[in-house]
Amino acid sequence: MPEHGSISALIEGAERLGVIGSPSSTSQLALDILGTAVARKLVGELALLEYAQDEAAHYALGQITEIELRNIWHEDPTMRSLIRQRGRVEAVSERQDTHLGKMMISAVFKQGGPYKYEPSILGTVPSTGTPVQLVTDDILNEVLSPYRDQIFYLGHVYGSRPKLPLWFKHFDRGPHGAGEAYHIGVFGKTGSGKSVLAKMILLAYARYPKMALLVIDPQGEFAKDMQPGKVTGEFPLPLGSIVRKLGKRAVILTVRNLVLDRWELFEQILFESAFFERLTIPKGENREIACTVLADKLKKARVKLADLYDRASFDQAWGILSDEKVQKVFYRSEGPRTRFASTLEEAEADEFYDNYWRPVTELFREDRAGAKSVDRALRWLLDPDVDQRPILVIDLSREQAQGLFWNEKIQALVIKRLLDGLNYIAEDYFKREENLNALVVIDEAHRLAPRDLPREDDAARSVRSILIDAARTTRKYGLGWLFISQTLSSLHTEILQQLRIFFFGFGLALGQEFMSLRQLVGTAGPALDLYQLFRDPHSAFDVASRQYSFMTIGPVSPLSFAGTPLFFNAFNSVEEFLQANKLEI
Repeated sequence: MPEHGSISALIEGAERLGVIGSPSSTSQLALDILGTAVARKLVGELALLEYAQDEAAHYALGQITEIELRNIWHEDPTMRSLIRQRGRVEAVSERQDTHLGKMMISAVFKQGGPYKYEPSILGTVPSTGTPVQLVTDDILNEVLSPYRDQIFYLGHVYGSRPKLPLWFKHFDRGPHGAGEAYHIGVFGKTGSGKSVLAKMILLAYARYPKMALLVIDPQGEFAKDMQPGKVTGEFPLPLGSIVRKLGKRAVILTVRNLVLDRWELFEQILFESAFFERLTIPKGENREIACTVLADKLKKARVKLADLYDRASFDQAWGILSDEKVQKVFYRSEGPRTRFASTLEEAEADEFYDNYWRPVTELFREDRAGAKSVDRALRWLLDPDVDQRPILVIDLSREQAQGLFWNEKIQALVIKRLLDGLNYIAEDYFKREENLNALVVIDEAHRLAPRDLPREDDAARSVRSILIDAARTTRKYGLGWLFISQTLSSLHTEILQQLRIFFFGFGLALGQEFMSLRQLVGTAGPALDLYQLFRDPHSAFDVASRQYSFMTIGPVSPLSFAGTPLFFNAFNSVEEFLQANKLEI
């Protein structure tokens, strides 16, 4: 083989694992493993072979997915009988063993062209006897040298030493841009490392000044890690400090300083509260009418939504409900109407104001410290004229809502308002032929967009409907979504079908979850076999030795443009992650 610069010297110095065997095809290569390599771990290793195609040097890279041991003498019935008696036949056992490997090619590079190495395809099958070498960091750095400033690392090649190069491009045009948005899914059982991986991905996108990042955080996990000097969990990633080092401003809005800004929301939240229940109107059509009528009357009385918390506004509402004409609108029957009027007259107004009215209306109050309305917060985040667009974390956890009326249905209504606002702004950008260039992180996605929902849960149904529609339409606006979920089988199929990049952690190898995984991965049998080898991270003897393994599919790596899955172990050391990506603080 003629010299091809430094890459040839690097390949020549790499460890030889085997040679191309038979039968091989362009989809999967058979490897005859050398005797010097049979005793080492091979499954998951990233390997490389050099071959000639179209009179140019090509370099094919892929992971070894399976090793098979064959010994034709041990398969002979007569020999098996002898082995049964002796246990081992010296001339045959071990000496006649052959180890056969299977290798999936994930990327091919052709030497030459403006970028030194450019993507190509495995258009032919290299001849038998072609050497297959172990890939090293030096080889990857050389092959990917034109893209070095785009590379980001989340971990090492599965069970191996080299770092797996990945790239996360912003959604606009120009340098390092994808030109369109991607939807990403991170899946895995509790404890599989999916939340930490999602935070690492968030930091990958935070490198781009013009990219806006929004985190909808139902549990408050991202909000805690985003605060200066605070880290949580077994992987203490100082998210806030790193983001600020990158020049991004990180702002956390909790339930206490996020101002709701729609009368429709007031009606829906009042409907869910105990206000009308204590006035003898059960959930149903009558209560819905009562909420609508009360809101309409307050608007006509020029009461501002932001002033509803004030005692004067409550007194006006109390007076409206005392009007017999109003009562006849939502209670046509005299009996229930009389009961309502009697209960209202006997009720203690101060108690209703403190216990049932104020906790609802405080959600709409604007004069809270650091308060921002939903619309104002989104427009501030997505302002196209800002050179360094920020990160906004919306903490919707219950612990932040003390003293306010808050439950899962109210959380769903607030998320719906956020999603409606995002869609409206994205459509506005699209009409002006501008790219939004934003990523929205949705934690606990299986709760917000499940496959099955109770019929009566209208709030959750609305959230799911908006998320499904967003997954279908917002990609062209430059608005991408990162869904984090503990499960595949319970997340709505419409969302799964729209995802472009997948990360699968431990915990999806059984039952319905594995069936869903098989449908997404397709017929890549060896890939699924390798995925099933993933160990539960918590089965390790100590925290330091835990392995958080992931399978990824999609255009997330310069080594995966063939569409085949890649496998890696995420960093289990914060220092190693920061050093690999030059993010030391």
